[in-house]
Amino acid sequence: MKPKNRTAGLLLVMSGAIFWGVGGTVSQKLFQQYGIEVNWLVSTRLLIAGILLLAVQFLWKDRAQILDVWRNKTTAFRLVLFGLLGMLAVQYTYMASIDHGNAAVATLLQYLAPVMIIVYTVLRKQAVLSGRDIGTVILALGGCFLLLTNGSLAGLSVPMPAIIWGVLSGVSLAFYTLYAVPLLARFDSLVIVGWAMTIGGAALSFIHPPWKVNLAGLPPEAYGYLIFVILFGTMLSFWFYIESLQSLAPKETSLLGSLEPLAAVLTTVFWLGEPFGFFQWLGTGCLIGMILMLALTKSRREPAEAKQEVDF
Repeated sequence: MKPKNRTAGLLLVMSGAIFWGVGGTVSQKLFQQYGIEVNWLVSTRLLIAGILLLAVQFLWKDRAQILDVWRNKTTAFRLVLFGLLGMLAVQYTYMASIDHGNAAVATLLQYLAPVMIIVYTVLRKQAVLSGRDIGTVILALGGCFLLLTNGSLAGLSVPMPAIIWGVLSGVSLAFYTLYAVPLLARFDSLVIVGWAMTIGGAALSFIHPPWKVNLAGLPPEAYGYLIFVILFGTMLSFWFYIESLQSLAPKETSLLGSLEPLAAVLTTVFWLGEPFGFFQWLGTGCLIGMILMLALTKSRREPAEAKQEVDF
């Protein structure tokens, strides 16, 4: 399933962001209510989702690509780095931030990534800073401040470890978004995402093997939550996100993905029942404004921007 136009790309990235945001809230419930360990959940969800994506590629698409991606040393090296510094890093830092704080804070901090991408592309002269860029950055930073502090300069309303892991998650997401571009130019997104998940999950398995866990005491609904996190919050969310890069610029994909914190905030407040202040809702409004500013503005992509990637 490859998006043929900008509208398809917008739908993919927005759906993936919502799945990812809700999956974060479900993960928070697994951590706090059922005692699921972060390392185990990350390694398990990556391995299972990665294998499923590769199976879909094998059954319904060009199965030769599954092995072809490893035949070139440069491509193979880039794929391994993407799996470790992109996929695994995004997953682990995000989940660690949720574990120390909550899904709303973790998703918010992760979406410092659009600001990082804008600064990176402007500094490298791959894009020209536009009025829209300035507006989206201001809204993103303003929304971050209000959601983290509830409008008070007296201090932060979330634990520092959650903030540190959340900022690292933003760095990882920026790298993830940019570094995938040349791989997607040659191979299907199912192949790239599937292998990246498998690589990341396998690497973390050396620290916490997925089979070393006791799930016997979990109630039936906990298994349903696990399935949702693996299928929707991991497999489909990452596939849709990376697939959208084939018809959208990385900067646009990352910015539109800010639907994720909105989904996480709504589910965290109304499902998990965590308190949310007036200024935190105002911060959410800033993020919605940023999304609308981007989505309703016709794309004017510079030639260089369409070829953005990280040299590493």
